[in-house]
Amino acid sequence: MNTLHVKTGDTVMLISGDKKYRGKTGKVLEVSPKEKKVIVEGLNKVKKHVKPRKAGDPSGIIETEGAIYASKVMLVCPKCNKPTRVAHKIYADGKKDRMCKKCGETF
Repeated sequence: MNTLHVKTGDTVMLISGDKKYRGKTGKVLEVSPKEKKVIVEGLNKVKKHVKPRKAGDPSGIIETEGAIYASKVMLVCPKCNKPTRVAHKIYADGKKDRMCKKCGETF
């Protein structure tokens, strides 16, 4: 099973890539572990040419978020508000938590 360091709903920062989006933060909308990609709100905008499939559907050129490799984003800690690596803490009962490497706060 493929796992990633980010989950849907996490706030992440783009650490490499296009200068227009580098350093910007956004919320993860979708995660694809098989492809190792994430879709982040407001980052990596792409234009799509869309035909209407049925009456009332939007058509024309639509701007949406494109997929980004998960290795290019870094999780932002909600407490210290800095991009950080993810540490894992395993408790005695076998429960596993993600935590901030900088301040120790659990996500």
